Amino acid sequence: MATVLFVVTSARSWTLADGTAHPTGYWAEELVTPYRLFREAGHDVVFATPSGIAPVADEGSLSLDANGGSDLRPAIEAIEGLSMPLALDEIDLAAYDAVFYPGGHGPMEDLSADEVSGALLTRALDDDLPLGLVCHGLAALVAATRSDGSLSAAGRRVTAFTDEEERQGGLAGKAPWLLESTLREGGVVVDGAEPWSDHLVEDGALVTGQNPQSSASVARALLERLG
Repeated sequence: MATVLFVVTSARSWTLADGTAHPTGYWAEELVTPYRLFREAGHDVVFATPSGIAPVADEGSLSLDANGGSDLRPAIEAIEGLSMPLALDEIDLAAYDAVFYPGGHGPMEDLSADEVSGALLTRALDDDLPLGLVCHGLAALVAATRSDGSLSAAGRRVTAFTDEEERQGGLAGKAPWLLESTLREGGVVVDGAEPWSDHLVEDGALVTGQNPQSSASVARALLERLG
């Protein structure tokens, strides 16, 4: 049995280019589906957020339309430990067998600038620890830097929520920065597929998914690495 660390945004809003606070959080399906898969495989899951603040789901991700008619609220309420996460600065990465970052626009607000998360990601990348990130969860890679300021993931191959998906979602024109473009500018090789398609990219122990449709694929790829 392995122990998987879920690093989750604790942001309640995303500050747009005009200063408007856009309500957000983590994307429910991107947390619930991988959690279920890890638990069904017999693994433990531990949650951590910046400062140990309880995370909230983006209300848009809880709509029935977003989840094929399913209500994810009961599933979220039943997740042990989610409402009382550890603080990121309490985490000893040596205690975990894999790390997973779900998305939602929340990581664009907090994890993209969180130095503790950034250091954790840099160590995971350097140690070849199984590491999965989905959708906007890859915003956390922006805070993972080397001593010279370069991105720790520079030269690595990933996928992430694309600029086109942000445009189709209606927020690209209001965003202070776009995830795909920012990663590319930092030297990360971004492999985007058709919008809203299940798309997985594997680069050694690093596994990334483009969007909510890809979360199960990322979890299954991590499960293969965990044996």
